[in-house]
Amino acid sequence: MQHKGPIGVFDSGYGGLTVFKEIYKRLPQYEYVYLGDNARVPYGNRSFETVYEYTKECVFKLFEQGCNLVILACNTASAKALRSIQQQDLPAGKKVLGVIRPTTENIHLFTKSNKVGILATQGTVLSNSYKMEISKMHPEIEVFQQACPFWVPLVENNEIHGEGAHFFVKKDIEELLAKSPDMDTLVLACTHYPLLLPLIEQYTPPHIHILAQGDLVAKSLVDYFKRHPEVEQACSKGNSLKFFTTDDPLDFEQKANIFFGKPIKAEKLEVVRGI
Repeated sequence: MQHKGPIGVFDSGYGGLTVFKEIYKRLPQYEYVYLGDNARVPYGNRSFETVYEYTKECVFKLFEQGCNLVILACNTASAKALRSIQQQDLPAGKKVLGVIRPTTENIHLFTKSNKVGILATQGTVLSNSYKMEISKMHPEIEVFQQACPFWVPLVENNEIHGEGAHFFVKKDIEELLAKSPDMDTLVLACTHYPLLLPLIEQYTPPHIHILAQGDLVAKSLVDYFKRHPEVEQACSKGNSLKFFTTDDPLDFEQKANIFFGKPIKAEKLEVVRGI
């Protein structure tokens, strides 16, 4: 009989906390373990092989913590590593889910023009994961992408109200919208980007729907548990939260408050020797 364990939530840094916050809001009864690989952030500009190896190491570290289910609350890891881990590496009884499918499954509910824009890291854009997934599920939808390489550093350095944030958010949104005048939906395809939402709204025409992922992922997990009761039953209940980082716990605690919305306590977890 499978031992019950907490739900693991992984991100390359802090951004996954915006997704975790929504999951916890909807499903507070479970035990959770969050791991941020802050020592090796950012993942967005790294190769497929590197992101796969880093993600796999962190996922297996969460398995060691007793997790039977791990959510990759990171678009880059979901784009570059999820499929390989699911197909090649999963031990019996373990599951790993990502954040791309819940978004792409539901995108048709938000667009009327069938013209959708993706704002993402360079790695997610180059993977073409959103284009491929949306094309498979909704071939009538045309997808336009824009890499936003400065947005994550702006968020992680708490510069979201500075002149640089205004400049780069305005520039990237204008470049994306120039690709199609009929675009009516924008997907924030990075878990950091909801922190920039007030700026994004400021530079986006009001008729365009802006889609953050947290609530979609949380709703999708509720539905997944209904369809897979055996996975739900392997998740322990207890309304408890543990936070780990591969870097400085004090720094993580300070910045996590911005993303998670309330103070947390963190511990350092070595994923590989020296990290």
